[in-house]
Amino acid sequence: MGEIVKTEMFDDILNMIYSAKQKAEFQVNSTVIELYWNIGEYVSNKAESDGWGKSTVKALSDYILSREPGIRGYSSQNIWRMKQFYETYKDHPELSSLLRENTWTNNMHIVSKTKDYEEKKFYLELASKEKYQSRELARQIDSGYYERLLLSNGKAPTAIEPQKISGVLRAY
Repeated sequence: MGEIVKTEMFDDILNMIYSAKQKAEFQVNSTVIELYWNIGEYVSNKAESDGWGKSTVKALSDYILSREPGIRGYSSQNIWRMKQFYETYKDHPELSSLLRENTWTNNMHIVSKTKDYEEKKFYLELASKEKYQSRELARQIDSGYYERLLLSNGKAPTAIEPQKISGVLRAY
């Protein structure tokens, strides 16, 4: 068997590994987003029904961290973000899959830096389609990409290749 044939077969196996790894990462991310949603819903409901405030959420955070010392992501500030995340999207179930396709960091950029539903939806779709890392998504939001598209009547800015974002542009 020639070296080139072996390499091609071995590359097939390597591609299977990469594909499985990507699928696993997506499933983990989706599960984390669902967990944060559920925590946000719980805290939101408790804030409304039982008057949970900052001190109770701080006590919750301290409790979680004392029971699971190495766990990350459960500071009182992040728990408040989970509540904000839930409250931002609770009336928009149509965005559920997009929320799960984006990382927590990307979701937080969108929640905190965008103004309305249409802008949030736009960036969720863009980040999902382009597989943006948080820095690139933050750059797009901070540069006012959505506003520039609106001002140009949906035409892509010259700095970005139109074919790369054409699927997103058609929706707007």
